[in-house]
Amino acid sequence: MSPTPSELHAPRPRLAPLERGALNLPNAITLGRIALAFVLFGMIWYGNLWIASAAVFVFAAATDALDGYIARKYGLITTLGRVLDPFADKMIVGGSFIFLLERQHETLADGATLSSGVNAWMVTIVIGREIFITSLRAFLEQHGKDFSAALSGKIKMFLQCAAVTASLLSLEPAIAATGWFITVRDVLLWGAVAATVLSGAAYVRRAAEMLRA
Repeated sequence: MSPTPSELHAPRPRLAPLERGALNLPNAITLGRIALAFVLFGMIWYGNLWIASAAVFVFAAATDALDGYIARKYGLITTLGRVLDPFADKMIVGGSFIFLLERQHETLADGATLSSGVNAWMVTIVIGREIFITSLRAFLEQHGKDFSAALSGKIKMFLQCAAVTASLLSLEPAIAATGWFITVRDVLLWGAVAATVLSGAAYVRRAAEMLRA
């Protein structure tokens, strides 16, 4: 249906101004985490820096607690921060899964083969869950519902971070040669995928209860 002439000439709604203090220390740390994610992706793409890549990933993931702690302690929680913080988490973890998929079969100079252990179906579940729950959260919060993170989401995040770290380290020949570490990595990957599915189901059930209320 075409807009009427009055609709065409109607003034556009003005966006709300950016809240004062939005560019504070916690949000600066979050932006730094997003920048660090691109450094990590470059290291994974380049290869041969697996221990360093794991260290960068752990640092980038661990600083999630730092920006949140500072924001709560000093009353620096902002709307911008509520958007940036989960975005940084999803970029770091989801992006790492995607780049590790490219390292599913790593052939060394001596002909030996290493693998990140990450498969396409794992990436699909992780990314699909994040997109769906993020969209669901946005819908509910637009309607005044509090859909903040639950314990299941925090457990999911921890297991995903552990799985990514193990996958990165498993590409280091000296570590992969131990054999048992590959088993640990696979257990963590399967655990992370299971937690991703279960936490997603918990969020959906919680959203259904909110909509029925």
